[in-house]
Amino acid sequence: MQPSTRLSILVFATSWLALAPTLNAQSQPQPSGPSPAAPAPPSPSVSIPDNKLDAVAAALKSVSMVKEDYEQRITQAPDSEKSRLADEGKQALTKAVTDQGLSVEEYSEILQVAQNNPAVREKILQRLK
Repeated sequence: MQPSTRLSILVFATSWLALAPTLNAQSQPQPSGPSPAAPAPPSPSVSIPDNKLDAVAAALKSVSMVKEDYEQRITQAPDSEKSRLADEGKQALTKAVTDQGLSVEEYSEILQVAQNNPAVREKILQRLK
């Protein structure tokens, strides 16, 4: 897999989960975040265990395959089936992550760190080779 492809998968996986409705919410109240004008908190030095990075890389591969599969299914499906397939796809994405021993929240957080931290991103990309 070429580096640009791996990076595309990483970026896609992050955006896919960010755009999908909260996959594991069970009518939990959402905490109110800081106001948009509030400065972002400084990011502490990040130390993500190797086993978590391994799990994220494996989940990224699975998420990529699920995404491709469901995009194709949804494109070819009649309009009446698209919503059901989208819901099924979201469940499959959740399973692709949780099968690696990660929660969707943990997976998303690590991918967010990887977007902002080149060292973490590189560690994940190395595992995708």
